[in-house]
Amino acid sequence: MSWHIPDDLRERYLGGALDPALAMSVDAHLGRCAACRAAVPYDRDWLEGSWARLEAKLVTARPRPAERALRHGGVPDHLARLLSATPTMSRAWLVAVVAVLAFAVLAAREQAELLPVFLIVAPVLPLAGIALAYGPRVDPAHELVAATPMWGPRLLLARATAVLAVSVVLAGLASPLLPAPPGLSAAWLLPALAAASGCLALSNRLPVPIAALAVGGVWLAIVGAGGLLGGWIAVFGPAPQIGYGAAVLLLTYRFYRVSTR
Repeated sequence: MSWHIPDDLRERYLGGALDPALAMSVDAHLGRCAACRAAVPYDRDWLEGSWARLEAKLVTARPRPAERALRHGGVPDHLARLLSATPTMSRAWLVAVVAVLAFAVLAAREQAELLPVFLIVAPVLPLAGIALAYGPRVDPAHELVAATPMWGPRLLLARATAVLAVSVVLAGLASPLLPAPPGLSAAWLLPALAAASGCLALSNRLPVPIAALAVGGVWLAIVGAGGLLGGWIAVFGPAPQIGYGAAVLLLTYRFYRVSTR
């Protein structure tokens, strides 16, 4: 490790004066650098109490159905437990996603001109899930998870991936029910991946909910501009799809580079 946290930066970190993106970078560095961890003072009683609460909540608790399913799918036990505690993986959120998709499909089947409703809404659903999957204000286990090595960009990435996977599967199951050819029915997929990647990349500078709102606003602006210039279908054409795919690669790489510093 060729770089270590300067004293002034460590003091600001301990005082809670860093912005979220920089604090997450410091957390990631502390996870890899024993020398910097040794320089960070801690309250032994608080740490032992945090681990005790963590064990009570995440270790000895009865596994949820989602956790058991993840374990059967080959996900490590500790990661399955953390993912199953994701707020937006709850039954209420899943029901809400299914209801929104069902409404969009029914509207499109009733009136074919409402097909854009599904294609526009599908990329926004993962953003809403990611916005509510991480952070002290939305995660009841945030204080406990913050005491684990997974806390920070790695946990955000893991939970965002889980939320994105569930949203994509549900939207994928709904797509064949749309009154449209297969290519157009699946035209939401790359925009959804690009939007999620953009939210993660922006989360290094903004709180996750704000990043999700910003990316969602950009997506709606793109759709609105497409409607004014050449009709909504132009936003889902071959050339834009190539752009969405390139954005996924670039933004994912950007988030990976920043989160591993």
